[in-house]
Amino acid sequence: MTLLQKTVGEVLRDQARAFPDREAYVYPEHGIRKTYREFDEETDQIAKAFMGMGIEKGENVAIWSDNKREWLQSQFATGKMGAALVTVNTNYQAAELEYLLQQSEATTLILDEGYKGTSYIDLVREICPELKESHRGNVQSEKLPFLKRVILMTDRAEEGMYKWSEFLAHAESVSDEKLEARFESLSPDDVINIQYTSGTTGFPKGVMLTHYNIVNNGKTIGDNMKLTEEDRVCIPVPFFHCFGCVLGTLAAVTHASTMVIIEQFEVKTVLQAVQDEKCTALHGVPTMFIAELNDPDFEKYDTSSLRTGIMAGSTCPIEVMRRVIEDMGASEITICYGQTESSPVITQTRTDDPIEKRTSTVGKPHPNVEVRVVDPITSKDVAVGEPGELWTRGYHVMKGYYNNEEATREAITEEGWLRTGDLAIMDTDGYIDITGRIRDMVIRGGENIYPREIEEFLYKHPGVEDVQVVGVPDPKYGEELMAWIIPKKGEEIDEASVREFCKGKISYYKIPRYIKFTDAYPMTASGKIMKFKLQELAKDKVDV
Repeated sequence: MTLLQKTVGEVLRDQARAFPDREAYVYPEHGIRKTYREFDEETDQIAKAFMGMGIEKGENVAIWSDNKREWLQSQFATGKMGAALVTVNTNYQAAELEYLLQQSEATTLILDEGYKGTSYIDLVREICPELKESHRGNVQSEKLPFLKRVILMTDRAEEGMYKWSEFLAHAESVSDEKLEARFESLSPDDVINIQYTSGTTGFPKGVMLTHYNIVNNGKTIGDNMKLTEEDRVCIPVPFFHCFGCVLGTLAAVTHASTMVIIEQFEVKTVLQAVQDEKCTALHGVPTMFIAELNDPDFEKYDTSSLRTGIMAGSTCPIEVMRRVIEDMGASEITICYGQTESSPVITQTRTDDPIEKRTSTVGKPHPNVEVRVVDPITSKDVAVGEPGELWTRGYHVMKGYYNNEEATREAITEEGWLRTGDLAIMDTDGYIDITGRIRDMVIRGGENIYPREIEEFLYKHPGVEDVQVVGVPDPKYGEELMAWIIPKKGEEIDEASVREFCKGKISYYKIPRYIKFTDAYPMTASGKIMKFKLQELAKDKVDV
């Protein structure tokens, strides 16, 4: 596959010329439908509005909301005028937002009014009290010296903030020629996106991704799904995460597919959209698919239009994968694996892979992507079938962490290899199995145990809806296993039945010593389960 030398803005323009009347995006909750021609025109206007406010190429613009239309428009508008979009986690609170705005040196913040009961306006005023007295467009903040502009996505009047309509009015001062000159000055190698890692260990780091990184990753993802202009991709995963804005929007736009966008994940809203919009693809993390399949009204929805989609973000249980294929009808669904630092996808299953490979591996490396499995101590390649750390090299590796050269050097070797921190096994056919994070591996009495193996086994128990296995301290063996289980509704399950299910089928030392039942797991906003939180909870429930 030849890599594209195009910016995000060029990709959209090309599709608007080739497929002007094809629907670019649909917001089923609001009855909004826009063609590629209309999408191209409205993002030109928003690009002009950014320029009219004085935002220069290379400035950092932070955006904080769920999957609003304005978020989507801003992604492609910045791609046309060269500001780097800094994506803000929807779950952030005051201290996290303050850290991100300081560390990213964002000059502009675009925000919605709030999210799930949290007032974003109040949080911004808390960390930037000077906003009330500042002239709009010239914020003077002691804590946030780079921040100059705050733009609200609605037309609510707030001191120190631009209404969305006031922001759009700035487009009038910028000519088509001026936008074109800026557009032509952009390079595919420019940083266009700064994604902050989840920060499950230490402070979040800003991953710098270029047009070249994310355009080509999105294109390759869509190629592997066999997307065309006839496809309609349902995107209920958050835009602030690469899953939403690369595997979702860019995979669709690079193939002129229609984006069917859900603002916030809600099971019935997703299933209704798939049915009404005749979606051919559906994205989600495993917990989303589990919730959809287990909805009491699932059988009432027609999902027969589904062909493909992506399950990613965390380990994909084999049994769930089988049900997505058999019960939802997504016979060509793919598994993607990667991380933000790799734009994000490294490996992907193909639509025509054997079912065994699509349910037991994360596929093979993408074209133009190199992969090694190495001994984390010696950095030497391990033998086929042996576990080691996955390293990757290619067009998809980030430019680095923003304002953090030390962390960049730790993550990327001098030869350009990105150390993923993930444990992997490569089989003789080149397929990869991710067995966990290096730090998740449990060492019990000298035996290395990979929680993923135990989880996959326990998913086969008829009473288990979801399961996560973690290590907990133990004075005798160093570590023991704890299984956190979400039971299936209507099924009888207790600790004794789980242990009995394991006996004679897996080694005794792999049978979890501790078994706890729960209704839900602590999650990041992007749907990743925070195992370290489960470990913290576990320590309170065991005698060490």
